[in-house]
Amino acid sequence: MRTRAAVLRTAPSEWEITELDLDEPKEGEVLVRMMASGLCHSDDHVSKGDAPIRLPLVGGHEGAGIVERVGPGVTRLAPGDHVVTIYVPVCGRCRWCATGRQGLCVEVVRCSVGCLKDETFRFHDGDADLGGMCVLGTFSQYAVIDQDSCLKIDPDIPFEVASLVGCGVVTGWSSSVHLAGVRPGDTVVVFGVGGVGSAAVQGARYAGARNVVAVDPVPFKREMAKVFGATHTSAPGEDAQSLVTSLTGGDLADHAILTVGVLDAEVTGQAVAIVGKAGQVSVTAVGRMGDLTLRGVSAGMLVGPGKRIEGAVMGRANPLHDIPRLFDLYRAGDLKLDELITRRYRLDEINDGYRDLLDGKNIRGVLVHEH
Repeated sequence: MRTRAAVLRTAPSEWEITELDLDEPKEGEVLVRMMASGLCHSDDHVSKGDAPIRLPLVGGHEGAGIVERVGPGVTRLAPGDHVVTIYVPVCGRCRWCATGRQGLCVEVVRCSVGCLKDETFRFHDGDADLGGMCVLGTFSQYAVIDQDSCLKIDPDIPFEVASLVGCGVVTGWSSSVHLAGVRPGDTVVVFGVGGVGSAAVQGARYAGARNVVAVDPVPFKREMAKVFGATHTSAPGEDAQSLVTSLTGGDLADHAILTVGVLDAEVTGQAVAIVGKAGQVSVTAVGRMGDLTLRGVSAGMLVGPGKRIEGAVMGRANPLHDIPRLFDLYRAGDLKLDELITRRYRLDEINDGYRDLLDGKNIRGVLVHEH
């Protein structure tokens, strides 16, 4: 069949809208009619050449849609099911999945290539094989993906909302709840409050943090952070350090959570300085390929006060368990998801969407597919 998609042939470059051939689903695979896709900063990293990944590829990894057809051996899904995509495949059987660390599933090795389990591709442009971002490709109207890369959801969850939970929301929320392990009464500083950071703010508040400080250079994002539960906001730098010092009587923060769009050594240094004794810096953000994001931090800054720096994929979430829980919280009014969507875009407007992201105009833009 044919499908329209946003593809990247070289990097750095913008997204190109084109028609591709799409194979039928094979063993363990499903054909999904994509309805919505979040415009995540990770795809922009790829388009800028910041991340090592096989090109050409179909972009997009935050998606939601409807299963159209299933291949042989599919047990998790059936035609007509509504699904959310998961940007790290979850086999449920490997050592990491079996010990509750699904974000480290062995199938993650295919994410930088975009091929399916048989090491072949489903998207084609003439003689060229195209991978899918994170083995997905949600910037396409249709995609063939492995059943391990998506999760059935209830039909009452809007596709646009569902798409965000498969990456940004589960990562941000889990960065506070699982990776940082925020506890009641803690002081938490979230650096960068776009889509991921706004979810981290909500996770910290839900976990019982007394102070949640949202740090971002963009005034619009700082104002929106209050909607998501931030108790205080600040621009980066000395203002943030002074605010946290005042709030805690000099004890400083228990946690700093890094969810900025592009991580660099300056932000990491600010985070290490803003946590106090036994404080933790939780790293979810990524930097540009080859950049050192930890410079100027001496061992004494960590050993004496017992500070920790720790990173994790997906905020240490277990998506098969955590994503359904997040939808339950959304239904109950305890998790704001509709408010994350600043603007909706058509496929042909995808480059406009990423310009808006980089200009600080969006918390999250969502691509709505036309069929």
